[in-house]
Parts: sequence; structure tokens; C-alpha cells
Amino acid sequence: MGSGGSKSTALMLLVLNLGLYIIVTIIAGWAVNYAIERTHETASVLLIPARIFPIYFPMGNMATGLFVIFSLVAGVVGVATSVTGLTNVLQWDGPNLGAAAASSLLTWALSMLATGLACKEIYIGWTDANLRTLEVMTVITSATQLFCTAAIHSSAENFAPTTLAAGTV
Repeated sequence: MGSGGSKSTALMLLVLNLGLYIIVTIIAGWAVNYAIERTHETASVLLIPARIFPIYFPMGNMATGLFVIFSLVAGVVGVATSVTGLTNVLQWDGPNLGAAAASSLLTWALSMLATGLACKEIYIGWTDANLRTLEVMTVITSATQLFCTAAIHSSAENFAPTTLAAGTV
């Protein structure tokens, strides 16, 4: 039913996204680890409202904390979605493509949330090189996830059940 070109495009984009999401997860994980290690010494001199939060990000600006956390969540969900999406697309039937389409849409939504926070962090400015790398990788990943979602959804439409006209059996 579906064309081989759509399957190969979806597979190529899923493999690309898997690599990109692994990189995003590694960089965001490093940033969270760095912030946890430096929280005690950096946040001890801050005023009471800033000391309430368990993680204080000593690098970047005020948008860094949310950006890194949402990038980490989007990266982990993206890795899981890419791995299961590869399995689903390789089977290439209606239920599996529907599952891949739904999970890729969820991953794209999380990636867009992280991209929005990356844009806010870029707008505020004053970030170091590691955070700029994470910002760029998040924007690229959200764009490739959009193309992957479109490829999977266009393939899943070929397997969608058709409705019968009224009165026909």
C-alpha cells in the first residue's frame, strides 16, 4: 500500500533524530550534573527565594534552568520515540504506523517547547559555549522531528480505514 520512498525517508529521519536526541540528552545531562555539583557553593550566597530551588544553574541566564530541564525531557522522550519508531516503521502496517505517528507528534511538541525556551535564552543572551551548542542542537532537532512527523503521518494516512458511504455494507 505505502510507497518504499516514504518508508526509507521515515527510517532515515528516525535514525538522524536518534543521533540528535542522544547528543541533546548528553549535553543537557551534563548541564544538570554541573548545576547540581555547583549548587551548594554558588547558591549559598543567594537570597532566600533563589535558595529554595534544589538546582541553581550558575551558567547562563534566568531561562537556563527551564531550558535545560525541558531539553533533557525532550531528549529522553525523543530517544525512546526514535527507537520505538524505528521498530514500528520497520513493521510498516497500520497500527504500528499510527503508534509511531502519535509518539512522534508528542516528541515534536516537547521539542518545540524546548526550542521556545532556547529562543528565549538566546534573546536574553549571556550564555557559554556549551549552552549555545545545546540551543542549536535543540532547534535543529525540532526541525528534523517536524519532517519526521510529517513523513510518518503521510505514510500512516495510506493505512487509515476508509469510511463507507451511508447505506452501503
